[in-house]
Amino acid sequence: QVQVVESGGGLVQGGTSLRLSCAASSPIFSTYVMGWFRQAPGKEREFVATVSRSGDNTAYADPVKGRFTISRDNAKNTVYLQMNSLKHEDTAVYYCAASRKPYLMVVYGTQYDYWGQGTQVTVSS
Repeated sequence: QVQVVESGGGLVQGGTSLRLSCAASSPIFSTYVMGWFRQAPGKEREFVATVSRSGDNTAYADPVKGRFTISRDNAKNTVYLQMNSLKHEDTAVYYCAASRKPYLMVVYGTQYDYWGQGTQVTVSS
């Protein structure tokens, strides 16, 4: 069992930056593919970004490409989501997830095994 805990959310103005962190409890953190998802009010949860076990490979949803960066520090059991040039439409609860699937990266939520409780990000326009 892996526990993941997100932090770093908050209320920010449009155009500014925010960095989310996700700490995982597992000592084998480096064996999990990690991902970030988000869910806005009245909408379904959507994929944001994923990072491979080594951190060398990343993938992003089109709405955040060029603005968000996912990274991980396996020594700290932590994955990050750097969000720049934030827009009002980025407002959502952001979730961190861990996957044991034998893929380089994972973009589908159903293929993640462990989820955090989420952290609220609100971007004022």
